[in-house]
Amino acid sequence: MRHFLTLADFSKEEILEILSLAKILKNEVKSGIYSNPLAHKTLGMIFEKNSTRTRVSFEAGIYQLGGNGIFLSNNDTQLGRGEPIKDTARVLSSMVDLVMMRTHQHSRLEEFAEYSSVPVINGLSDDFHPMQLLADFMTMQECGKDKNPIVAYIGDGNNMAHSWLMLASKLGFTLKIASPKDYKVSKKILQKAESFAKISGAKILLSESPKEAIIGADVVTTDTWASMGQEEQKEKRKQDFKGYCVDSTLMGLAKNDAIFLHCLPAYRGQEVSEEVLESKQSRIFQEAENRLHIQKGVMVWLHQSR
Repeated sequence: MRHFLTLADFSKEEILEILSLAKILKNEVKSGIYSNPLAHKTLGMIFEKNSTRTRVSFEAGIYQLGGNGIFLSNNDTQLGRGEPIKDTARVLSSMVDLVMMRTHQHSRLEEFAEYSSVPVINGLSDDFHPMQLLADFMTMQECGKDKNPIVAYIGDGNNMAHSWLMLASKLGFTLKIASPKDYKVSKKILQKAESFAKISGAKILLSESPKEAIIGADVVTTDTWASMGQEEQKEKRKQDFKGYCVDSTLMGLAKNDAIFLHCLPAYRGQEVSEEVLESKQSRIFQEAENRLHIQKGVMVWLHQSR
């Protein structure tokens, strides 16, 4: 049985296989075809962090696959009252066929997966957001930006930056990350990515200069400066991230046909300008829709792998 907690657990071939399956499922639903590969299956969805895209895409996705989703917030489960994760994992996994968990510490996901008798999917943790990265790469494929791309990530060395490290190091493309000195990526995760890069041939470049990172990029991406749980740091981060807004001047340093990605929600005028976000280069809504299709692909792939 496989879980989907981080892209580090998957080979290049498996990642491409999931992407291919997601493309098939997307083409089917666009043609009005519903093959129902997860008919009568149930997805338990645990949300310890709020969400718009993750909830809607998973709930709609399991429904389109012929199954049902059960939404569980902290107010709906005994986890919110302090029940041990291992107890909830054993009980919930005896009643459903898949579990998606959106949580804080990545260790909570790992513990849940250890005691779960069904596949567990990372809907987001403080360390990784693998579903978003597969949706991003699916968008890159659709835009013809998947062949030896140069990707520039501008901003916080957070779960999105970590996930870009995993994807680039597994698939073998160039990733340039620019972050302020106090907001670098995790050294432990960077070391893991570098070990994968030795096999795949990926190039990983880190700097504190957004201009240096973005020059010649095929894909430009960023994330909010203050993630959920960091709201009290918002004003300090605005000061620390001065010069890191992806505006038209900065975007102009990328290739002329470069695309812009953002996992959303976006804060216009902070990490990205209104002009870039609404430009012809922006693929943010195509990218957001692809969360639905890639998550369907992951759910079907995990079910078939059991």
